[in-house]
Formats: sequence, C-alpha cells, structure tokens
Amino acid sequence: MNRKHNHINNHFANYFVLISLFFVLGCSNTKYLPEGDLLYTGGSVKVKDSIMKKKDRKALQTELEGLLRPKPNKTFLGLRPKLWFYNIAGEPKKEKGFRYWLRNKVGEEPVLFSKVDLDYNASVLRNFTENRGYFKTRVSADSTVSNKRVTAEYTVVPKKQYIIKSVTFPDDSLKMSKIIARSSRRSLLKVGKPYDLDVIKAERERIDARLKEKGYYYFNPDYLLAKVDSSKGDHEVKIRLVIKDETPVKALRAYTINNIFVYPNYSLGNDSMVYRKKNITQYKDFTIIDTAETFKPRVYDRTIYFKKGDLYNRTDHNLTLNRFVNLGTFSFVKNEFKPSDSIDNALDSYYYLTLLPKKFIRVEVIGKTNSASYTGTELNLNWNNRNFLRGAELFTASIFGGADFQLGGVNKGKNIYKLGGEVSLTWPRFITPFNIEGNSEYVPRTKATIRYEYQKRTQLYALNSFNTSFGYLWKENIRKEHQLNIVDVTYVSPNHVTPEYLADIEDDPALGKVIEKQLIFGPTYNYTYTNTMQKRRKNKIYFNGELDLAGNLTGLITGADYPNKVKTIFDVPFSQYVKIRSDFRHYLKIGKESELASRLIVGAGFAYGNSNTLPASKQFVVGGTNSIRAFRARTLWPGSYVIPPTTNDNYTPDQSADLKLEFNTEYRAKLFSIVRGAVFLDAGNIWLLHADPNKSGAEISKDFMKEIAIGAGAGLRFDLSFLVLRTDLAIPLRNPALPDGQRWVIDDINFGSSSWRKDNLILNIAIGYPF
Repeated sequence: MNRKHNHINNHFANYFVLISLFFVLGCSNTKYLPEGDLLYTGGSVKVKDSIMKKKDRKALQTELEGLLRPKPNKTFLGLRPKLWFYNIAGEPKKEKGFRYWLRNKVGEEPVLFSKVDLDYNASVLRNFTENRGYFKTRVSADSTVSNKRVTAEYTVVPKKQYIIKSVTFPDDSLKMSKIIARSSRRSLLKVGKPYDLDVIKAERERIDARLKEKGYYYFNPDYLLAKVDSSKGDHEVKIRLVIKDETPVKALRAYTINNIFVYPNYSLGNDSMVYRKKNITQYKDFTIIDTAETFKPRVYDRTIYFKKGDLYNRTDHNLTLNRFVNLGTFSFVKNEFKPSDSIDNALDSYYYLTLLPKKFIRVEVIGKTNSASYTGTELNLNWNNRNFLRGAELFTASIFGGADFQLGGVNKGKNIYKLGGEVSLTWPRFITPFNIEGNSEYVPRTKATIRYEYQKRTQLYALNSFNTSFGYLWKENIRKEHQLNIVDVTYVSPNHVTPEYLADIEDDPALGKVIEKQLIFGPTYNYTYTNTMQKRRKNKIYFNGELDLAGNLTGLITGADYPNKVKTIFDVPFSQYVKIRSDFRHYLKIGKESELASRLIVGAGFAYGNSNTLPASKQFVVGGTNSIRAFRARTLWPGSYVIPPTTNDNYTPDQSADLKLEFNTEYRAKLFSIVRGAVFLDAGNIWLLHADPNKSGAEISKDFMKEIAIGAGAGLRFDLSFLVLRTDLAIPLRNPALPDGQRWVIDDINFGSSSWRKDNLILNIAIGYPF
C-alpha cells in the first residue's frame, strides 16, 4: 500500500515539476519586454472563398502565411527556450564571455509587436494573390492581445481566379521571333491554366535561355514584354508576348566566336596581362599567354568547348567554365566576351585562370572509438602535386599508421596496429586505346593506384596486403556517377600467426580463412545516383550499386573446379566469385528542421569454380556505429549460429558471411543551436550461402526472417559545420542467437541493473551520420 502511495506521489511530483517548468519558461519571457510593448507570437491567414476547393484554399493559406514578416521567436513544445536563454543572460559586459555566448549564440532576441507592420503585410498578401490571378483581392488585418502576447490575423477575400484564354508570340520579321515561335510548344503558358505572374517570368527566362543557345549573347528577359488583356471574356486573359521597341540593336543579333585567349597564370593582385611575344603560344584555335608554360596546350583543347567560327551558345559557355573548375587546379576561373574588332557580329573569348598551389601537404589526425570497445588513433600524411606531368594530373603519395587499443570487453589487450602507404596518379581524361569524347560538365578521370598495408593483431596474427588498380571515374551529371576499375588486384599474405590462434582454428576452422593467402583480381563497377543535393525536395533518394567480379575469365580458361582442380598463380589459389551489393536510402522531409531517413542494404556473394567461399576480406559484416548499433561491430553471428562457450573465450572473432540484409530508419530533428537529436530502429543479419558443419544455423533458409536482429535507440548529433560529432545509445530488442521463441528481449530491459546495462547498453561515438 505504501509502495503504491509513494509511486502516486512520485507521479504528482513529476507533473508538478513539468508544469512549473512550463510556467517559468512561459511567463518569464514577457517580464523582460520594453515598457508598453508586446511579444509577437505569430500570424495566421484565413482565405474566405466559397468556390475554391478546400485543398487549394489550405495550400494558398500556407503560402501566404510564409510571406508574413517578421517571423516570431522559435518554439519547442510550445515554449520559447531560445528567447528564455536570451533574457536570463542579460546584457553581457564583454563580448567573449559566457553570458555573451548564451545571449547571442544560444539565445534569440524577442520579436516585438512594434516591429510588425500590419498594413505592409496586408499589401504583400494582396499582391501575391493578385499575381496568382485573383484580381481585386480584399485583405484585412487585425490583432489579438493576451497576457502581453499578441497575434496577427489576416483575412483574404479573393475574387474568382482568371484563366489564360490565349497566348501569342512575337510575329514580326526578326529572325529571333521565328526562333521563339518554333519553341512555343515548350511554352510554360498553357491555355486553360490559371494566370500566374511567376509563370510569365519563368516563360521569359525560358525564351531567353533558348535564344542564348542560338547566339543571342546580349539578349536578356527584360527585353520581352507580356501584354495582358482581361477586358474580354468571363475571368479570362489574353497574353501577348512582344519584343520591346527599346531593345538594343546588339541584343537582336546572333554572334559567333572569333579569337579565343587563355591566361593560365592570371593573378588577381598583380598585372598578369603584361606579356611578351615569346610568351604567346598558338595552338589550334587558341592563343595561350603563359610565361611559365604551365600546361600542355591539349589541356585547353579538351576543356574549352568553343571553336573559332562556332555560334555562341550558353551550353558550351557553361560547360567550359565548369570543366575548368572541375580540373581541380584553379582557385579562380573568369570568362569574358568582347565584341571582335575585326569581324562583325563576332565575339572574342577570354579565359582568366588563377592557379591553386601546385604542391601541398595534408595531415589528418583521427581519433576513433567503436562499439567493440576499441579506442584508437590514426595519422595520415599526404603529399599532392596538382599538375604532375603538366596535364593537370593529380599525383598523391601518402603514408598512414594507426593503433586500436582494447580498453574493455573480452579481447583482453589484443590490440590492432597498422602501417602502410599509397601512391596514385589521376589523369583528367579517359586513357584508352580508342578516343572517347564526352560532353559532361564534369571532367572524366583515369586513376592508377598502388597500396600496401601491414596490419598486426597482437597475440593472434599479422597480414600483409598489396593492392593495385587502374580504372575510370566519370559523372554523367550532378546526380549520376560511375566508377569502373578494369584492373583491381589484391594479394594478402599472413605472417607471425601465433600458436594460440592456430589452436583456435582447430576448434573453429572458419578462423583459418582469415590467415589464408588470398589472390583476388578482376574488374569492379560502382554506380551512384542521388538527388540529395536538391534542398527543396520533400523526398530525396540515394542509391549505390556495386558489382565485383573476380577470376571469372581466368577460371573459365583454366577449367578451375574446387576442390578437385584448384588452379594457382605463383602457388596461390586465385579467388573466383561474383559479388553484388545495393544500398538504397530515402529521406522524407517532415518539417523545416526534421526528416525521416531510411536505408536498405542487400548484398550477396557467390563463390564458384576455383573457390568454395568468398575471401574473408570480401565477406559481409553487420553491427557497429554505422550498422545495427545495438550490437557491437562484427559480432553478430551468421543466422542463428552461436559460438560454443568453450571456443575463443578470451577474445571475440570477427563474424562475416556471404549474404546480407539490413534495414535502418531514424527520425532526425533539430533540438537547438548546433544540437540535433534522433531516435532510430535497426534490423538485419548475415548468412552463409551454404551449410557449414562447424556453424550450425549459419546458412540461409526459408525461415531467415526469424533470424533478424533488431535494435533501437536514441542519439545526439553536434553539427560543428566542419564535421558532425555523433553519439548513439542503443539496446537490442531481438537477438537471433537465442533459441527460437526466446529471441524478443524487450521484457528483459532493466535500466536499473548494472549487469544488464553492461551487456546491452551500447554507446556508439562516430563522425558523421550513419547514412
């Protein structure tokens, strides 16, 4: 009875504290207001129209409310914490103190009613609705005061919306008028659609863009006039587009390209336009003024799309500028067109290019931790040359080293050390036996890489890894990107394998795969599509697909057949497999500062011919900071397999398999300032493609959905602009390692138990979002 009574008292105490918090944060914000002023808490718009559909009326109201100024103070759960912080901080005595930071960085000054101009807002709403075709709209404004707070209410009474009855285009004798008329089928002005001033402006922009493709460099949208006649018909308008009489003569003419000048060493601070005749190089249609012969002339031929005699067009203009920028060697790119002195209706083109430093060193120091209780650091030292062979090639040489220390968990000091180096050379073109020309604004690239890495797991083994690759990277547009490695070779060789690890292999033969010599070669292909850079989209997607083919042709030629006819190269069996992986992500914008992000990963690897399993380095893993966060990195057993309690009781071996299915979803929202919060749900697992007598339950079966691991949690993300620091706290909800029927562990959750927290509460600290 007393226990129940105390429980009720605790609830009342919690409610009292919550109500008190609302009261303090709410009331205290008004006592700091200037004498005679009020706190403006927002405005609302009501559209009164009996003809308009309810959905259209609601949409118009939302648009109109977005035009109201000023915006009220930001709210969170009905409170205004940023305003509260501003008020309690008071006027700071110095600019760099804590109170200054609290008031000006965290806080937000009050939006006063004295700053609200009701008549101005009413005129803005009237103009907006009339520009949408609701001519002779009436707008009234009022305000409501309560407890030193005030809201503004606007009532909009539109008339019937006007509809476009007809559209006509310039019909004079000018050549450009004929061009405009031929493009009329692409017009944004459609008969039967509502009148909209924004659409008229967009149509003028469309026509201007079309003329720019036909040589009309000096034309601009302001030279087009839309004459609107609403005097005839029932709420209908006739729109007639004409070229203004005052349009300059040069805007009515199409221009061609004459001379093309390039200044590769242009300086913003110095007079780099002074040059001697010996500094001038004539190459094809280009005049290159360069005292240092910085680039081979063919660089300009591949980058500049204009040729002498070409009709000016905006596409080639923008392509050239974008390709110069994408070469990665210039900090500043400027283009100028001037009327030619020697030819009528022609333009001389000038390109002024300011170089980035040719050589530079980049040092990266990384601190990291993961859910398997490893904490470590990594140092990367990179030397770069942006113009290695005078063809805008990028040469990079890097060395790296790092260490991960086991500070807790079951691995008992089995630390990981790595050391290595890499050199790569990237050409800003396709290097192929045959010529490939592209018209993308993004420069295609050919890349060759050589890499070596030594990794040592103390008390267990060490691995030497060699990799070399040669391939191509290119972008069709801002959304689509490809990477094709026609040669990708990896060789892995073990050494210093300890007796302890060899003994563990006798209990678990799968551990032997990790220290086998591996020879992997074959092409790889990667495709990425994304529209996430389009900020205004409500639905955004990201897709990445990978295809990895190893030893396929070699295995076919040699007739390799495991285990009877295993073929080797330099006494090492080569791997033969097909591996595919897809990563699909969806981002749904829910509010201005919130979204629902989801990801689905599906992967499969099929070994055949010369191999019976995928190489250990190519298998799939789950768990960890960017995967299923309620399970430690690489510790989810395949399927429902459980490692025997007598095996490897002094460390946890990495788990990997041939198949992978993973799904993640999380709700993200801005809390305040740089702090963002998230709640998430992760699910998935890995499986072997074929049964392994040493791993019962690890293979895929028709009941694979019963072996899905599920975890959930919440986290904070600190957006520091240059990086995002993420902390996620997760707990398991479903554990496939438990017997069937006992895998849901929700009822076992006990935050008050230290032993439960130790085994189930997983903290993930990482840089960046998980997806």
